[in-house]
Amino acid sequence: MWPFICQFIEKLFRETIEPAVRGANNHLSTFSFTKIDIGHQPLRINGVKVYTENVDKRQIILDLQISFVGNCEIDLEIKRYFCRAGVKSIQIHGTMRVILEPLIGDMPLIGALSLFFLRKPLLEINWTGLTNLLDVPGLNGLSDTIILDIISNYLVLPNRITVPLVSEVQIAQLRFPIPKGVLRIHFIEAQDLEGKDTYLKGIVKGKSDPYGIIRVGNQIFQSKVIKENLNPKWNEVYEALVYEHPGQELEIELFDEDPDKDDFLGSLMIDLIEVEKERLLDEWFTLDEVSKGKLHLKLEWLTLMPTADNLDKVLTSIRADKDQANDGLSSALLILYLDSARNLPVSYVLMDALLS
Repeated sequence: MWPFICQFIEKLFRETIEPAVRGANNHLSTFSFTKIDIGHQPLRINGVKVYTENVDKRQIILDLQISFVGNCEIDLEIKRYFCRAGVKSIQIHGTMRVILEPLIGDMPLIGALSLFFLRKPLLEINWTGLTNLLDVPGLNGLSDTIILDIISNYLVLPNRITVPLVSEVQIAQLRFPIPKGVLRIHFIEAQDLEGKDTYLKGIVKGKSDPYGIIRVGNQIFQSKVIKENLNPKWNEVYEALVYEHPGQELEIELFDEDPDKDDFLGSLMIDLIEVEKERLLDEWFTLDEVSKGKLHLKLEWLTLMPTADNLDKVLTSIRADKDQANDGLSSALLILYLDSARNLPVSYVLMDALLS
């Protein structure tokens, strides 16, 4: 399948990624790919997990542990600035979810195929001419790491690639599904964190300036920094849309803010299936990857209702909770899909420029 997958990837780059890059920044309006060769080394599937519980009977959900280490040739240019750059090799490792739905009674038995990563994959890119690219006006504030994050997030839920296999399938409903629920995260406090700030060349250990980064798919939240405190209290609230479960997790990392590189203070990963089952979790969690420290979270699973019958009850509950948090809480969710546009006015300014 690899040669045909490469054809699909090239089409994706030219028809989706290239226009998206051009529209992201005025300085990139002349961006284009001049060569796309993904290479002959195919992607490896190291493991497959199939879900048989809590899934619709008209779909099949697969989680693929994928690994790709390939030499490739991808050349790009920005004509306006005579800038050229390229990619020599790519590594990508992560869990890709594949959803086969809807299942139908005629060949090919599957109506469509949806692909996405549940969380940000490990991505490494070996660039050529990256310095030239970052010299372009409007891009000089970017870095290699930021570029990788932008690319990674494009691959992560709720972004997805949906490929219809039959003509009758409702592709918009598959590409833009209604969220399964909303996760309300009360990021409350931590205790007994490691003191990373040192004095007298490391002889005296001080405190830390902790903050947290919270991720659900490509939704990322960052807490405020609490200065010089190993038992910080944030009392902040975040709300994240959950599109897929089982499989999605809440990821939290704590860091000590420093002028150069922030120090790691621990991490936490929570399966959202457990939160949905309990509906409300209010616990102290022991931090992973460090010798000490724990984090106090209150997690609420909120189910979406199709009508506003219970809105007054929800608003009353939110007013009661507002005393416990310094951020606003939502009472309802507005979902807006921009489908298409027709009969747009012609840009006469552009036409005058072309004629002149």
